[in-house]
Amino acid sequence: MAEATQRSWTDVDVGTATGKKPVPEGLWLRCPDCGAILFRRSLENNQSVCPECTHHFRLPALERIRLLVDPGSFVPFDDEFTSQDPLEFVDVRPYPQRLESARKKTGANEAVHCGTGFIKGRKVILSVMDFSFLGGSMGSVVGDKIVRAIEAAASEDLPLIVVSASGGARMMESGFSLMQMAKTSAALARFDDMGGLFISILTDPTTGGVTASFAMLGDVILAEPKALIGFAGPRVIQQTIRQELPEGFQRSEFLLQCGFVDRVVDRRDLRSEVSSLIDYAGK
Repeated sequence: MAEATQRSWTDVDVGTATGKKPVPEGLWLRCPDCGAILFRRSLENNQSVCPECTHHFRLPALERIRLLVDPGSFVPFDDEFTSQDPLEFVDVRPYPQRLESARKKTGANEAVHCGTGFIKGRKVILSVMDFSFLGGSMGSVVGDKIVRAIEAAASEDLPLIVVSASGGARMMESGFSLMQMAKTSAALARFDDMGGLFISILTDPTTGGVTASFAMLGDVILAEPKALIGFAGPRVIQQTIRQELPEGFQRSEFLLQCGFVDRVVDRRDLRSEVSSLIDYAGK
């Protein structure tokens, strides 16, 4: 009977065994860059920037919007838009099932949030991509929403701010997805002809068809520190050209040296940087 009720040390909650309250799961996390152990609440209060090495953790779109705009000022539009399945695409799972899983995971209908908001009192049109939704991939609806945001900025003569975080075009929509590159670029060309101000903010990661279209067409291009920015991934490029590549050649600091990015900006300074740019441009 005694053997039946005996429990091994691994079965006993460590907090209970030592007479202390158990530590809630997820209270601490490790920085993937410097390895520091961070208290989650302190990290969140620091805008998810590591206090030891300034590594910028990835953010969901709604959290990024909260940090960027004035409190309570964001008013979304086109949230009801949802993707269809024109190609009846199936890989491991049908495309509609993947969409439904992404909606349940993020609470959003698509991989970009668009709306109006104020940044330090300056009204803007804002589009923020969410990497948590199918890798922030750009399908037809993402392209449509970004074009509608561009047109809204043009009609209201407001600055356009687009925050990119994407793996590129959405393969489940094939050619329909690739068409969004031309569509968004053409809309930005019309916006530029009207004298509009477009500030593009690149975060980790910004790759594929998003990089090859609207993300790199900003009047001013800002990037977060150490963000991965490029078209194909470094492994694919190295295997294709069969050459050793420079260390960090697809990171924002390297792109700044090469002139592809105008400024690398710490997330904690982004609100001030964007508001200053809007004032400088007279918008």
